[in-house]
Amino acid sequence: MSFTMTGPKAMSLSRYFPILDWGRRYDHTAFTGDAVAAVIVTIMLIPQSLAYALLAGMPPEAGIYASIAPIILYAIFGTSRALAVGPVAVVSLMTAAAVGNIAESGTAGYVAAALTLAFLSGAMLLALGLFRLGFLANFLSHPVIAGFITASGILIAASQLRHILGIEAEGHTLIEILTSLWAHLGEINLMTVALGVSATAFLFWVRGGLKPLLRRFGLGPRMADIGARTGPVLAIVATTLAVWAFDLGAWGVAIVGEVPQSLPPLTLPSFSPELISQLVVPALLISIIGFVESISVAQTLAANKRQRIDPNQELTGLGAANLAAAFTGGFPVTGGFSRSVVNYDAGAETPAAGVFTALGLALAALFLTPLIHYLPKATLAATIIVAVLSLVDLSILKRAWDFSRADFAAVSVTILLTLIAGVETGVTAGVVTSILVHLYKTSRPHMAVVGRVPGTEHFRNVLRHEVETQPHVLSLRVDESLYFPNARYLEDQLATFAADKPELTDVVLVFAAVNEVDLSALESLEAINARLREAGIRLHLSEVKGPVMDRLKRSHLLDELTGKIFLSQHEAARELDAERKPATAPSD
Repeated sequence: MSFTMTGPKAMSLSRYFPILDWGRRYDHTAFTGDAVAAVIVTIMLIPQSLAYALLAGMPPEAGIYASIAPIILYAIFGTSRALAVGPVAVVSLMTAAAVGNIAESGTAGYVAAALTLAFLSGAMLLALGLFRLGFLANFLSHPVIAGFITASGILIAASQLRHILGIEAEGHTLIEILTSLWAHLGEINLMTVALGVSATAFLFWVRGGLKPLLRRFGLGPRMADIGARTGPVLAIVATTLAVWAFDLGAWGVAIVGEVPQSLPPLTLPSFSPELISQLVVPALLISIIGFVESISVAQTLAANKRQRIDPNQELTGLGAANLAAAFTGGFPVTGGFSRSVVNYDAGAETPAAGVFTALGLALAALFLTPLIHYLPKATLAATIIVAVLSLVDLSILKRAWDFSRADFAAVSVTILLTLIAGVETGVTAGVVTSILVHLYKTSRPHMAVVGRVPGTEHFRNVLRHEVETQPHVLSLRVDESLYFPNARYLEDQLATFAADKPELTDVVLVFAAVNEVDLSALESLEAINARLREAGIRLHLSEVKGPVMDRLKRSHLLDELTGKIFLSQHEAARELDAERKPATAPSD
């Protein structure tokens, strides 16, 4: 299997179709690694896809459908060699929260809304990729992501308790879920509890105990690790057989039931303006969260093999995957951490492993679905609970508190609002808080009066080091780019520092850390220059970076500047100091 197109045209096409790049070099070794990885990931994905469909409120087969065509489309357009695309816990929860406000789970309207949500998410991701706007995801800071995933993990685990207990409960916030669970406690099905608790306990043991056991039986570290990751299959087989053999459905144990034996159908999302207006914001949030989660996994795995990930092309790949889900009976998808790690560890060499996985899932959809008729929903819930609790990291609160109170505020707001008000409110509040924190920090940039370290050409903060200063010179280092939120702050700080030096004749602004000066900041610099000139004080600049100087040259500031532009602060201090020294009188 190979592609023979070469030359500049091929290079240009491969930028948009990465399959043309890795496909040219595809060989038997890569095929073997991809095929082995596909078998292992397929075994893992069958129960996982069913579980995440349950979490999203969709029919179980939708989880398998969402893992077939999207994987193939990502393999064509995506740049990661190991990323496995499909339903994931957080995006499934966000899907349930968004669609649950519009239609009741199990209805045709619910499925149509989920398809539309996938379509909108795919269209947004595709647009962001085509216009190369991947940088927008940077507005979602790591503390906010960590807080959101932690809160989502708690919400997901709580929402699945109803399946473990065998009761009817609902809600999209922690308070709603717990209140509903409490109200239905009298309806607990003990047989369901026995199955659910046993499956949960087994899956927790699998995470820490199965790998050492497999090692003792002679398996190598890699195969033992892969075997441990496919542990959920054992729980599904055991509990399904138990339900079938002992007719536990008659005891009130909820089962998956009949699942269609078919390939993904061709479906059409709704283009109702009213429905689209209700889903636009959730689709945008799902797109951002999904992209951030996916790109983090992709870059981590690529770094291990020194491969390159193109974030903008990843947007295109994920967009195509979601569009595929919308037209083949699925729901929003993204790159999943656990399946991608298994894919990587199992030896996947190229995205073709995803294509082979899709073929395996298609065969499962055609021939294996009757085998999951008796699969208890409690087992799927146990699979979800064990998977998502590994995402919960409350230690982020302590780390954020110790490192940055502003980041702690962002994390706390995100976690609390996600738990109390729901995932959409939580992530929106997290984004807004991150932006506000950033604006607050940059609106009050650190500025330091600097002096010379004795015997050197280095200048440091007078409050932190023993330095030499000149009484008539104020050297102020600005440690932030200057733009509209902090322009006035520079004026205020300079006035404060200057008031402490009655003998002041010169002010030097050290621009070593200034990477940008916008029009508002330029006007502030011009105002500072004018005020200092009226007071008989000269304004100088030192260590101005090239791009900033290029911008300043297009203004009137340099023409009106009362002082000079110095290449270094050492040069500025030396010249200004020499000006103050009296000339030596000539000898007789």
